Amino acid sequence: MYREKMSVCQKYYPNEPKEPVVVTDKVPGPKSVSELKKLGEVFDVRPSYFMADYENSIGNYIADVDGNLFLDLYAQISSIALGYNNPALIKAASSPEMIRSLVDRPASGNFPSAELHSQISKLLEYAPVGQDKVWSGVNGSDANELAFKAAFMYYKAKERNFSADFTEDELTSVMENKPPGAPKLAVLSFKRAFHGRLFATASVTCSKPIHKLDIPAFHWPHAEFPAYKYPLDKNEKYNRNEDIRCLENVEKIIKTWHMPVAALLIEPIQSEGGDNHASAFFLQSLRTLTLENNVVYIIDEVQTGVGATGKMWCHEHANIKPPPDLVTFSKKFQSAGYYFHDPEFIPSKPYRQFNTWCGDPSRMIIAGAIGDEITSNKLVEQCAAVGKFLFSKLEELQEMYPQYMQNLRGKNRGTFIAWDLDDEETRTQLLYKLKLNGCNVGGCAERSVRLRPSLTFDKKHADIFISALEKSLSQME
Repeated sequence: MYREKMSVCQKYYPNEPKEPVVVTDKVPGPKSVSELKKLGEVFDVRPSYFMADYENSIGNYIADVDGNLFLDLYAQISSIALGYNNPALIKAASSPEMIRSLVDRPASGNFPSAELHSQISKLLEYAPVGQDKVWSGVNGSDANELAFKAAFMYYKAKERNFSADFTEDELTSVMENKPPGAPKLAVLSFKRAFHGRLFATASVTCSKPIHKLDIPAFHWPHAEFPAYKYPLDKNEKYNRNEDIRCLENVEKIIKTWHMPVAALLIEPIQSEGGDNHASAFFLQSLRTLTLENNVVYIIDEVQTGVGATGKMWCHEHANIKPPPDLVTFSKKFQSAGYYFHDPEFIPSKPYRQFNTWCGDPSRMIIAGAIGDEITSNKLVEQCAAVGKFLFSKLEELQEMYPQYMQNLRGKNRGTFIAWDLDDEETRTQLLYKLKLNGCNVGGCAERSVRLRPSLTFDKKHADIFISALEKSLSQME
């Protein structure tokens, strides 16, 4: 007798619900409201959607304390790779190696554990094409700031012909935060970009004012990011001209900015800033520009990395040659840091790229387990196939509700899919109706909806979402 092949989701989550369950007429429900009020006495709960119940969340479903069970297409802001309460990750988290890393968290720079080599080697198994080295961090913002440090030190080392010696003037002036020891150098990023909320990352973030108000900033430039017309196949000429316009803007900034541009930082898909996709031509042309102008090329894969775009790393769709200098990561990998390949990015002296823990071995253990599960279960390939199926269904809905599904984008980019509505208020209404219809979905920028399910999201989940979306859109009429 023929038996349908068991899906990865069924293997992990045999008891996953068949459909969402919504038992309250409002979200957040009464118990969430009560619990959030109590939590609000010691924590800022103003951004909270609802009070989650992680013990009863499973697979692609997130539970709340009111007994609601939502199909989750937001996945902790795109940071859950394999769904909730994944048995393979629970096994990794229960290992003696994990217990040691948590209880005796090593100061790895000074006292590395005998297991650190294997932990780092595991991260390197899943490195982007062309990268064979890694430096570990704590989160996405940290990864980007560490990459800035690496870029600046490399840029200045190159000026010294990679001599390890510093002048007396450099050693003295740096203690007063003045050149030449503290040089005036810039990182070029892009309008609408989001790279984090720390001090240097706030200066390269340019998505919303709220992310950086009142924070002293570096005077660093923001270039134009292409604004394409969709569908792509019907607007090729316009979009190529848009790429060229933005490349000319980048080149002009590099050549005319009032201080040297040491590094260029870009997300292959600007996520928080509105799910704005960069073409392969644009990303490759930036590689050419950075090589011609002695600029370090940094790809920010914090949100786009680890499989969700139908490649392990989103920029691999562009086949960038030679490969980027640095690739930062976090979110779905649970660990963080940057990959690189040129040994000259390792500082000339110890303690220059350094902190107490030099990353977190416990997160490296989880990252390694995530990578193993993605590879052994072909989850990148599954994400590409499910994304293709989901996108085709969304195209059908777009024909029915064009006023609520503008600029549908993400074709052939796995489940990294988004679209626009007329304004923020209408977008907020749709996201709320989706919750009442059993789906937890996130927005980005002022009027975009973005999909960020886990890699175990399959066609049955896509069908559930499409039904909930169609119902929600009909309720918008």
